[in-house]
Amino acid sequence: MIGICLIIGLFLLDLSLGSVKISIEELLNIISGNSAKKSWEYIFFNFRLPKAITAILTGAGISVAGLQMQTLFKNPLAGPSVLGISHGASLGVAVFVLSSTTLFGITANFQETLGSWGLILFAITGSFLVLLSVLFASARISDGVTVLIVGLMFGFITGAVVSILQYFSDPELIQNFLVWTFGSLSGVAWSQLQVMGPVIALMLLTSLLYSKQMNALLLGENYATGVGVNVSRTRIKLILTTSILAGTITAFTGPIAFIGVAVPHLARLLFHTSNHKVLIPATMMCGIVIMLVCDIISQVPGNHTTLPLNSVTALFGAPVILAIIIKNKKMKGAF
Repeated sequence: MIGICLIIGLFLLDLSLGSVKISIEELLNIISGNSAKKSWEYIFFNFRLPKAITAILTGAGISVAGLQMQTLFKNPLAGPSVLGISHGASLGVAVFVLSSTTLFGITANFQETLGSWGLILFAITGSFLVLLSVLFASARISDGVTVLIVGLMFGFITGAVVSILQYFSDPELIQNFLVWTFGSLSGVAWSQLQVMGPVIALMLLTSLLYSKQMNALLLGENYATGVGVNVSRTRIKLILTTSILAGTITAFTGPIAFIGVAVPHLARLLFHTSNHKVLIPATMMCGIVIMLVCDIISQVPGNHTTLPLNSVTALFGAPVILAIIIKNKKMKGAF
């Protein structure tokens, strides 16, 4: 109940802050249709409201994607940004956005022919291929740290390909792509939310349905097989849902760093549980709260400047990851 009230309060605060500050009283008048300020009404319905809804979808989706990765790889530092999944999605978006440039004699303008669904498709494909590659490597590597290094290497490879695409692209297209890499919730319009919202909602519901299988995976593959869980099929399902979540979110908001790694740990700390039937909703709730807070901070209250969302999330998530590393180091040193 406290979490829901906190989300509602932060949601209203996020709606009120920006280049034009709108009081809570005026927000209620706008929602009820009693506002006399048409300009504020336009700002609210066309910019503030879709941005706040995007923050909710992004916070819940990217956090659950991180939780699934930590369960699948049994690694506390696993997440979309660390394992290179977000980089893979970025590569897909780069191919989509920069496709109108002629490269090696080949030209294909995917933006004009495919639209928003094409953007999602390319981002999901990129994230899926990277995640599948990391999973393939992890099957042959027992050391969790090495798996993370493999993920980082895949991230560097995709980053190199993106740099090559940028080198051959038009300056205007490069600028659009660079602005996208900063991360932003304000660029998502209602037409894009009609695509983004149902996809993320469906994947979050699917994740909730996999909670029993994820609990079994925590206790080891032999135990999971013993209680009737098809481990191979469950892995594929988790890979698909994670790729779709990370790919869809990255496609519309840009790469969101560290949230997918940090939020699941925050949820475990607050709710004192590893049961995914509780942990998945808890992670959604914490992810929504953190993303709304980061969006509020990025507005720089009292100023007309907007900070890159990626920078704000990194300031939150990086210290959490450092704390996890230090904690794990101390635990190993105690034995």
